[in-house]
Amino acid sequence: MTGKASLNELGEFLKKRRSGLSPRMVGLPENSRTRRVPGLRREEVAQLANISTDYYMRLEQGRMQASAPLLEDLARVLRLDEDERAYLFQLAGKTTARPRRRGRQKVQPQLQRLLDDLTSTPALVQGRRGDILAWNSLAAALVTDFSRLPEKHRNYPRIQFTDPAMRTLYADWEASAQISVAQLRMEAAKCPDDPRLIELVGELSMRDAQFAQWWGDHRVAARTVGTKTLNHPVVGELVLDWDTLTASTDPDQQLTVWTAAPDSPTHERLRILASWAAAQQVPASPSLS
Repeated sequence: MTGKASLNELGEFLKKRRSGLSPRMVGLPENSRTRRVPGLRREEVAQLANISTDYYMRLEQGRMQASAPLLEDLARVLRLDEDERAYLFQLAGKTTARPRRRGRQKVQPQLQRLLDDLTSTPALVQGRRGDILAWNSLAAALVTDFSRLPEKHRNYPRIQFTDPAMRTLYADWEASAQISVAQLRMEAAKCPDDPRLIELVGELSMRDAQFAQWWGDHRVAARTVGTKTLNHPVVGELVLDWDTLTASTDPDQQLTVWTAAPDSPTHERLRILASWAAAQQVPASPSLS
């Protein structure tokens, strides 16, 4: 049975998504009635999903569970993308069962060995909530010296919002930070009662108004691939492609690597950064014994 917290999150997610749509966007005629709030009305969503307004209202209030076919209809009506659709199903408990609560994660040995062998490519391993479980020296030189942070503070979203250097490192910090929040929101669907996640969200919401705003927007995104531009204090501008690989032995652990096209300016600057990191003895995460 889906928990009350998940049902409440599902209701809030539905509200946010319908607020971003207009009747014209979903093929409904505009009318002269003044709308007190932007977006579709509940009755309009219910009409498009072929359910009663009362039924849909109960969904938004977290008082009703939705079947998989209805979720499909709502995803279609609300124009959800693939990540948002997956998030909707997770909140409703229709994809995978809620994972049992586990202790602190440790990097998988095979991922650690891979990190140890990557000397010219920045890479790190993230676990649940974006916790940083391991990294190589080039990732530390690229982003920050993770070894200087207390273990409980080695969390990528937290670093992005609490380390002032991140706002100058990222050429478009706001876009990157919004994606980070959307990825964290996706994580929250897997275990909305996770006390460490609740603590993290509460801390960042209190410390940063933008985080609180973006968290309230209920945008979601999976860790997949992308491109980011960094203004590195040592080597200058870096245009990096990032890719995420999921460990088959623990799907909650993901290896993120940053690469650049061969012979590109960024490729050469990464080599310079690697040499600088070696000279500075920038530490990687401790290897597993």
